[in-house]
Amino acid sequence: MGIGEVGGIGERDREAHVPKETGAGAGAGTGAGTGAGTAPRTLAEALRAGGDEALAALLRARPDLLSPVPNDLTQLATRAGTRASVVRALERLDRFALQAAEALAVAPDPAPYPVLLALLTGDGSATEIDAEIEKALPRAVSVLREQALLWGDDERLRLVRTARELLAPSPQHPSPTGLGPSVAEATAGMSPGRVQEIIATAGLPATHDPVSAVAALTGLFTDRTRMAALLDTAPPDALAVLDRLVWGPPYGEVTADPAPPVRWLRDRGLLLPVSARTVVLPREAALHLRGGRAHRVPEPVAPEVTAAREYRPQVVDNAAAGQAHTALATVEELLKSWDQGGPQVLRAGGLSVRDLKRTAAALDVPEPTAAFWLELVHAAGLLASDGEADERYAPTPAYDDWLDLPPAERWAGLAAAWLAATRTAGVVGGQDAKGRTLSALGPGLDRAQAPEVRLRVLALQASLPPGAAADREALLARLRWDRPLRGAAAGATPGGPTGPTGQSGPSGPSGPGTGQGPGATAGRGATTAGAALADLREQLAVWTLDEAELLGITGRGALATPARALLNLPLAEAAADDAFQGHDCEPAVAASRAATLLAPLLPEAVDHVLLQADLTAVAPGPLRRPLADTLAVLADVESKGGATVYRFTPASVRRALDAGRTASDLKGFLTAHSRTPVPQPLSYLIDDMARRHGHLRVGAASAYVRCDDDTVLGEILADRRAAALGLRRLAPTVLAAQADPASLLEGLRAMGYAPAAESAEGDVLITRTDAYRTPPRTAPAPVPDGPPAPDATLLKAAVRAIRAGDHAATAVRKESPAAPPLAAGELPRTSPAETLATVQAAALTGSAVWIGYVNAEGAASQRVIAPVRVEGGFVTGYDHTADEVRTYPLHRITGVAELAEEES
Repeated sequence: MGIGEVGGIGERDREAHVPKETGAGAGAGTGAGTGAGTAPRTLAEALRAGGDEALAALLRARPDLLSPVPNDLTQLATRAGTRASVVRALERLDRFALQAAEALAVAPDPAPYPVLLALLTGDGSATEIDAEIEKALPRAVSVLREQALLWGDDERLRLVRTARELLAPSPQHPSPTGLGPSVAEATAGMSPGRVQEIIATAGLPATHDPVSAVAALTGLFTDRTRMAALLDTAPPDALAVLDRLVWGPPYGEVTADPAPPVRWLRDRGLLLPVSARTVVLPREAALHLRGGRAHRVPEPVAPEVTAAREYRPQVVDNAAAGQAHTALATVEELLKSWDQGGPQVLRAGGLSVRDLKRTAAALDVPEPTAAFWLELVHAAGLLASDGEADERYAPTPAYDDWLDLPPAERWAGLAAAWLAATRTAGVVGGQDAKGRTLSALGPGLDRAQAPEVRLRVLALQASLPPGAAADREALLARLRWDRPLRGAAAGATPGGPTGPTGQSGPSGPSGPGTGQGPGATAGRGATTAGAALADLREQLAVWTLDEAELLGITGRGALATPARALLNLPLAEAAADDAFQGHDCEPAVAASRAATLLAPLLPEAVDHVLLQADLTAVAPGPLRRPLADTLAVLADVESKGGATVYRFTPASVRRALDAGRTASDLKGFLTAHSRTPVPQPLSYLIDDMARRHGHLRVGAASAYVRCDDDTVLGEILADRRAAALGLRRLAPTVLAAQADPASLLEGLRAMGYAPAAESAEGDVLITRTDAYRTPPRTAPAPVPDGPPAPDATLLKAAVRAIRAGDHAATAVRKESPAAPPLAAGELPRTSPAETLATVQAAALTGSAVWIGYVNAEGAASQRVIAPVRVEGGFVTGYDHTADEVRTYPLHRITGVAELAEEES
């Protein structure tokens, strides 16, 4: 096809009605038309011509159109053409569908299918990519139709007006194609005399009016033979300037006295002025130089996700199970360390940097990893603030329920919470829009795109054979192809696409004195205001890969079998049976399946340890909970790994004695749970600490120390380390202190004593290990990325309501000679007597009538009803709009009209 068919925008004031076509009108590139009948002239007409399946597909693809359910197809069409809705639809296009829409935005309106194809393939010799474009374009056009961005048959493809405005070139919003405005648009404000000068210099005959002059110049630029002859006469430097601008940005700055090459181009209209110092390369000229292509690099085929490495599926599953076990141990360690109450909540919310550093040091992980674990347990509802005046973080009651679950179920709960969470730990440490630092567990961490990105990344990994780890760069390239405009399109809604804005960019033409030679200067480029959000999507993908490995979703970079079950993905044949293969199910059922698959892979809990002579105990595997809880009080963890090493110290044994255990209790516990005899050094340590424990008693005076052996008290008073406690003797066996009891206990223990706290009655206070819990808390609700996808029931009801409402709105009514004609959507107006007489007559004859009705909330609607009974100020009849029998008060009926014979 000739480039002359590519023109300007056209018909910009046409009402934007976007249909979803099926049947004969939906075949792209097949030569299919709309068949018999008249082609739709508006979006609403196109929607009306489609079937219920097409309407349901539109509502499924764009659920924002259902909030609230439109009254009829006209309202649906209007809503589908609004800027916010179109922006959201553009966000969800893949790269080639978007390129097809961008090509349509610079094509005539409407454009035949061959014109669109030529804009993507060019008019040169056929290449391999041209064949791929020709094969992929029908799918892209179908996607645009399904997203309600395109309507019309293959002879008259129309891009919805709002999408054209967002994607078409303009000085304020350069096109993603790099093309500039058409000749007609660029010369709109030019004087007629200047237009005549340009066509005369270009060798065209003079015309009688500017419109024909612009048409003549456009015809020159779109005629390949004449355009080639004109460019053959151009100076080499002028061609170099065109080469700089041809693929965009098409704008450049010029001086008051431009260089000869620039002046040559300007005099012939190959550069047209936008302002006193800015020129632009017209779209038609650029398309000629490009060989008719709208895009420099069309991408009709999605990049392939390749494998970086391949492992046996069992190796992957074992590695993932090991990491899942580590994840559970890390979560338990984190929440156990905050069992008595965690750090304070910042006034603005969240965890301080100092407390995050301490948490990272306690877990022996980097700070970003610590932030991930904190946000994970918060998302799972296991950690929250207590809401007290001195607000602190602490485990929730749900944590205790979680601990009672089997390990595999605990992991499935964490993984499911991670998949759905919008709070993103990766942004901790960054800044919000006001320059405030984002804190772990604080506000401002929600990223609505996160769940979608996680699921997409894992689905792409699942597309590889079991055991294959995806190449990161290939995976990110595929994500960029899937959603190129996510957060970076033209638009004006928060979190949605935003339009390109002019900004200094690649070189354009200029005059002398720039130091860059003829035709070289800083031109005006195009950037996207939402580029940071597009980068965030890619960063979310990187964080997903790292977090999935930490959590045990993947092992060695490959998706594990339990994770496939959690995501409702097909399982490898070796890991699946008929009960688990290829069934979609609810999230709770999927989590249960994942736990069932993970359970055999996790190490089995053991009920014994191995005591050693060096005051250590080795746990050969994860310990059962009662044993682990008691041993955590009696000993300190020295090292972790395949086997956990515990060390017994005087402080740890004293801790157990403080909890109310006796020496015989501790020895009996160790004897019962050790596969080796209790070593003599450990037995001596327990006996020695038990003998000394409670010899000193500390109570509240401010505080006092009581001991039956006055010589011990004398030793304490003589010790220099006791000076800070402010001790003085009240009696031979009693010392008073200025410190509080807790500080006094800590100070005496630091001096090597084993004091015990006592109550006001003189009884020993036993330090219980009772945990502090917040009041019941719910997990933070994810911030949705737009309205949720409608289910089948809602779709069916919505389609029925819209169709019925449209039937009422378009019903053909009998014309009353006395009544003035009604405007579209206007309710009928009749007197109460006329209304009563008409509905009574319809009830007698069994015919249907069209009514205007205002409900108790003041909402007006049009309905088609078949009255069956009129009495007591009410009319009862079958409502065709609601598809049920209803009763309406007569005083709320604004008017009534009989239907035409063919409608009744």
